[in-house]
Amino acid sequence: MAHNLAENSMGLSDVTPYVYGTTRLGNNQIPFEERVHLARTAMNERVWFHTSHTYGNALDVLRAAFDQERSQVPKLIAKIGWSSADELRAVIQQHLAPLSLRMLDIGQLCLAGELAEQFASGGACYRAFEKLKEEGLVKRFVVEVFPWTSQTALAAFRGGYPNGIVDGCIFYLNPLQRFASNELWDLIISRNIPVIGMRTVAGGPIYRLRDVEGAAWKAYLQQRAAEIAPIFERSEIQSWTEFCVRYAFSFAPVRATVGSTVHVENMREYLLAVQDLQPLPRDLLDEICAHQRRWSDEVDLLAEPWTM
Repeated sequence: MAHNLAENSMGLSDVTPYVYGTTRLGNNQIPFEERVHLARTAMNERVWFHTSHTYGNALDVLRAAFDQERSQVPKLIAKIGWSSADELRAVIQQHLAPLSLRMLDIGQLCLAGELAEQFASGGACYRAFEKLKEEGLVKRFVVEVFPWTSQTALAAFRGGYPNGIVDGCIFYLNPLQRFASNELWDLIISRNIPVIGMRTVAGGPIYRLRDVEGAAWKAYLQQRAAEIAPIFERSEIQSWTEFCVRYAFSFAPVRATVGSTVHVENMREYLLAVQDLQPLPRDLLDEICAHQRRWSDEVDLLAEPWTM
């Protein structure tokens, strides 16, 4: 599965390898101006941003940062959805208006209900997506995938319905979480369907996830950290961030990884890790992949939605 990274040039190739995730910019426990400063720091690095109107008051922070230097407003991936074309259009405006923007560079399609059914079957949603492009509201789309929605994406891509309309997938992709089912993952790899990975470091340093009670959001992450830690150690890679970035970019379809932080030093780690992208050694990568195939069948696909 490792590959020559020079081949990684198809589809979504203009997205920066590191995308700044703005989840924590909505944390009101951190002074507003500190969050604006962090957003400005990321803007100065000319990386893409990933955001959502559901991230607390993150859009207020971004608006303040953008207004300080409109010439540096980053390209954005924004979460949009949910169950109908009208709702989709309304959520797009919930991003554009607060940020004083005319267009989203990439809309992350978070589909449910009627829209999800249409996506899987080649239905009317595709015309709705095309119309949004024609109107200049969204430039491109990627579809969000979770274990419990993998079957929807699998049916759509098998049918070829997204071709020319939806440019790829976006999902959690790190050594502890690969949130596409085995069937969907195999299709992504075989067809080189572009992927934007999220949650680069799985929520924190691996030893903290493994050893500190409550550090992992759910018990399964702590268990997985214990299984992956020996592989990390054998790699002799000093930084968990670098290990995770190299894992993601070991797969030809991966175009970018989204990492969220409110610490400048962590952002610097991400930026350093993507400067010289090298895949993991094949034997270590194969070990991680074997764990992930087992986890997918035994845990992920059996999980209730939003419990992982």
